Amino acid sequence: MKVAVFGTSLSKRFFPVLDEFFGFLKTNKIEVQLFRPFYNFLKNELNIVPYYTTFFQSPSDFDNTNQFIFSVGGDGTFLHSVVNIRNFDIPVVGVNSGRLGFLADISQEQVQGALTDIFNDRYSVVERSLLEVDFCGRKNLNFNFALNELAVLKTDSSSMINISARCGNNLLNNYWSDGLIVATPTGSTAYSLSVGGPILTPDSENFVITPLAPHNLTIRPVVVPDKYEIELKVEGRGSHYLTSLDYRSEAVELSTTLKIRKAKVTLKTLQLPDQDFFNTLRNKLMWGADKRN
Repeated sequence: MKVAVFGTSLSKRFFPVLDEFFGFLKTNKIEVQLFRPFYNFLKNELNIVPYYTTFFQSPSDFDNTNQFIFSVGGDGTFLHSVVNIRNFDIPVVGVNSGRLGFLADISQEQVQGALTDIFNDRYSVVERSLLEVDFCGRKNLNFNFALNELAVLKTDSSSMINISARCGNNLLNNYWSDGLIVATPTGSTAYSLSVGGPILTPDSENFVITPLAPHNLTIRPVVVPDKYEIELKVEGRGSHYLTSLDYRSEAVELSTTLKIRKAKVTLKTLQLPDQDFFNTLRNKLMWGADKRN
């Protein structure tokens, strides 16, 4: 069996879990294709030489016969793995070295049991929808997909921008605000949630459109079916606005129109026994932690 392991950086306090993780793979004679920059970080910064059999550095030398992709880190690392690997056929498994982690949902205490379940086929596959974004009027980004959200933001700290949003052939609204988020169900627990957006289950076939600091206080987040193509046009006093696809940001000219649609591909993730989405919500958001419950 072959697996890929991706990471960016870790703190030294995670070393015992990292040692347990790679020790399990080595003991069970599982071939590991390790992300070379992650190996360099572990060796040079933490003086750790992890178990591996081969390396990869980009999608071009990634081995498509890997059965799983392990992302070791937080949700940010998980998002980096999608961009750096770009394989939508192999499930991505998040091992959490951070704090919250909706995507990297295997906690440090669960590593041994989770790996045992995974390699004994005790899991189900959850397919997560992606956004595909066209930048009309300029060259598209090299990888114009997002797992969490597309965000449109003003580029300075003063004037608001006006964002005209259309769903299909219908005008939704002209948003005078600091920005606008179009989120997938996966992204509903990320940036959108932090500014008051609703939580959607991963299998919801919807987008969430959430304004950032709207000038009109009656404006609220809207949930729309993901069959719609969403078109955004931006006006403002400057010459550019900022676009953000997950963690990647780029300033684009005001003349650039954005067209957002549900991608034809999905990202596969794993759901382990007793680790359904609602259980994750309760644990990560500490629902029920009140002493009265």
